[in-house]
Amino acid sequence: MPTDMMTAPPAAPAALLARGICRALDQLGYASLVEFPLANGRRADILALGKAGELMIVEIKCSVADFRADRKWAAYREFADRLYFAVPNEFPALLIPEECGLIVADGFGAAVLRHGVAAPLAAARRRALTPRFALAAAAPPARSAGGIARRSDVSRATKAT
Repeated sequence: MPTDMMTAPPAAPAALLARGICRALDQLGYASLVEFPLANGRRADILALGKAGELMIVEIKCSVADFRADRKWAAYREFADRLYFAVPNEFPALLIPEECGLIVADGFGAAVLRHGVAAPLAAARRRALTPRFALAAAAPPARSAGGIARRSDVSRATKAT
């Protein structure tokens, strides 16, 4: 078999950051899912559930151009107790709004540099999101074309709340 067929294509920068962020969130006691669909039609890059039931959304921005071109992140506030931006180390942190948390990440890990303003989720929204999160997390991972398990494929199949 030719060697080029045996190697996987390189991961996209956002996927690498997501891997590092999920690893760090796990160490902090959070369970996380990538590309989680929300009731407003948006998809959270990462939705994480903490031990006390708190929900956080992490929006990944790989570059300044990516950040400036995408203003949909404000629509995520009503689906989490805290909203964070995760960026690579070279990203200018001053661009991130003060009310949002800041995570610096790479493909191997991440560090929370600033916590965002806590805005407790409405009880009804929390009751709707938490079981959806649990169902998506408990489902067997779907397989991508390259054979890599992706929870995001599973979360797409869950009903929007």
